[in-house]
Amino acid sequence: MNYYFITGTSSGLGKALAEALLEDANNTVIGVSRRQTIDHDRYAHVTLDLGNLSEVQAELPGLFFRVKDAERLVLINNAGTLGQVGYVGSLDNAALMQAFHVNITSVALLTNEFIRRYGHVDAPKTVINISSGAGQKPTDGWSAYCATKAALDMFSRVIDEEVQRSRMNLRIFSVAPGIVDTEMQSELRDTAPEGFSRHAQFVAYKSEGQLVSPEAVAQKYLYLLAHEDQFEDVVLSVRNF
Repeated sequence: MNYYFITGTSSGLGKALAEALLEDANNTVIGVSRRQTIDHDRYAHVTLDLGNLSEVQAELPGLFFRVKDAERLVLINNAGTLGQVGYVGSLDNAALMQAFHVNITSVALLTNEFIRRYGHVDAPKTVINISSGAGQKPTDGWSAYCATKAALDMFSRVIDEEVQRSRMNLRIFSVAPGIVDTEMQSELRDTAPEGFSRHAQFVAYKSEGQLVSPEAVAQKYLYLLAHEDQFEDVVLSVRNF
C-alpha cells in the first residue's frame, strides 16, 4: 500500500490531489485540514488547524503512524495561506504570525516528524512542498507570503543536502503550481486595489481565462511522483513539465 499524507485537503489543489490519488486502489490518503470534505474508504481525516502550533505539536506523535505494508510513503505539504495583504508597518501582528505558522513553521514540524518516523523505513519516501513563484519574485503587499515561500524553497534544498549525505531513500521537491483557480485567487481579486500593485493583473487572470483548474494541476504533481528520476532539481515549477 502507498500512503499519502496531504495537508489542506478540504478544497482546491489539496482536495484535487487526494481525490486523484484515491482513484488508485493501491493508495491510502491521510488528509490534514480544519474540515473534512472527502468521504472515501481509503481516506482518513485528521482535523487540525495548522496555524495553531500547540495543536500541531500535540497531534504530531500520532499523525505518522506505524506502517508495516508500506510500498511508498509521501508527504505533501499543500496547506497555505496568503496572509494579510498590505505594506509592512500596517499589518496585524497576529495575522503575520499566522501566515508564518501555516506556511513554514507547521511544514517544518510535519516534515521533521515524517523523516524522524519513516527515515529508517526501506520503502521509498517523497516530500513535496507546494511552493510559489512568489518565493522567487518579490511582490509589494505580500511580505509574509513571499518570505515564507522563499523559506520553504531553502528548507527543501537543505533537506536534500542532508539526504544525499545520509544516503536516505528520500526525495524532496518544492514545486510552484502556477496560477490555479482556488480560493486564494479569489481572495486576491477581492483585496482592495491599493493593497498591492499587481491587483489588476490578478483580476485579468480570471477574466481572461488564464487560471488553471486544481484538477489539471494535480495531474502535474502526479506526473512528478511517477517520474521522479527525470528531475534533478529540488525547486521546480509545474510550468516546466
